[in-house]
Amino acid sequence: MNIYNTLTRRKEAFVPLTPGRVLMYCCGPTVYNRIHVGNARPLIVFDVLRRHLEKQGYRVTFVQNFTDIDDKVIGKALAEGVSYEEVAARYIEEYKTDARGLGVRDPDIAPRATDSMDAILALIGRLVEKGHAYRAPDGVYFRVGSFPKYGKLSRQSLDTLAVGARVEVDESKESPFDFALWKAAKPEEPSWPSPWGPGRPGWHIECSAMSAAHLGETIDIHCGGQDLIFPHHENEIAQSEAAHGAPLARYWMHNGFLSIDNKKMSKSQGNFFTVRDAAAVYGYETIRLFMLSAHYRNPLNYSAESLEQNRAALTRLRTTNDRLVFLEGHADAETMAPEEAGFAALLKEYADRFTRALDDDLNTADAVGVLFEAVREINVRTAGSASRALAALCAGALREMTGVLGLLEAEEEALLDDGVEEMIRARQSARAARNFAEADRIRDELRARGILLEDTPQGVRWKRETV
Repeated sequence: MNIYNTLTRRKEAFVPLTPGRVLMYCCGPTVYNRIHVGNARPLIVFDVLRRHLEKQGYRVTFVQNFTDIDDKVIGKALAEGVSYEEVAARYIEEYKTDARGLGVRDPDIAPRATDSMDAILALIGRLVEKGHAYRAPDGVYFRVGSFPKYGKLSRQSLDTLAVGARVEVDESKESPFDFALWKAAKPEEPSWPSPWGPGRPGWHIECSAMSAAHLGETIDIHCGGQDLIFPHHENEIAQSEAAHGAPLARYWMHNGFLSIDNKKMSKSQGNFFTVRDAAAVYGYETIRLFMLSAHYRNPLNYSAESLEQNRAALTRLRTTNDRLVFLEGHADAETMAPEEAGFAALLKEYADRFTRALDDDLNTADAVGVLFEAVREINVRTAGSASRALAALCAGALREMTGVLGLLEAEEEALLDDGVEEMIRARQSARAARNFAEADRIRDELRARGILLEDTPQGVRWKRETV
């Protein structure tokens, strides 16, 4: 696999530190509100990266943190007159609801900043001991000038930053570019004891400490949104590498920005959507397919038109899958006819192209294109009639690809299993009893839920209504 490394600004062959193992850290949410559609992009993209690496045989350890103590969390708690713990607990659960709805698998380890104080304090202590950090009246700061390679990720040197920087004067800091590792306690704010007085950690040190605690001093892949390159990831590199004397991560991956109707997403412009609100209109899985329809490093424009197109595409995919499942259980012929047998080689070609697309810097746009090429060809080859063996072969090929992309796994799919089949059986019983009013009622209820019935010589078939 080749990965575009933000650190080197080029694609590089992926070679993990330990053969067969991958250590990944992805910056998680600050839990003071529901996640917005921009937050969903890195969740989905790097979930696919994890799935793809596992499909290639790697044993992946995936860590994603919760920032549960922060100015925004505290501000929310004070505004509501509740504890920061209550705010954090509430929005961690809200996050899990949306992430799982989007088909994002739970991380292997999900540390919270407040549970990581020992690791945070130990890392700050090490930086102070080495002369990379100093105590000030309002906390402890990282001495940016002590790390000569500062700016290597963002390509912004201190000289460059100093030219046009608008930095507030802070007499407690040696340099305006030094950043807080530990913030001294303030009235009405939560605090923890430390060698430098009661206080709480800065944002950047939290991730460095949690990554090192759970994955070690050097990891394989560190990922997140493009907006985190500077200052968050830049500061993570500085404090981690100054403390440990080793690279923090070998590969840095960042997804591009999301705009709304070709405008930057902004609360002030009123074009800010939570994932929950968008899912209520389009469904979680539509959002996932939309996010995968472009290369992760490219900007992506969120619009009603794009979401509708992806909802229609998802419906086509589901309909094909449903028909193949039906044929697997109801087709007349068990084994493949001679004219069907040659299709196996073509399916293998689609699978290989799909894998090559993801191996090329996780090109999900091309991978999704291959998936729908396969869907079109499968529909042609299985039109009219097909053997159970061919249906099983095609269904297996689709599951291989959709499994890596995390599609056809949403809770919505549950409707199309036992529930629908049970209603169809009830309708058949009503028809057999000549209770046509009840049979029509069941048919109408299924139609209202987007399920269309078709009577065939092999029995009743169902499909989703095309959007």
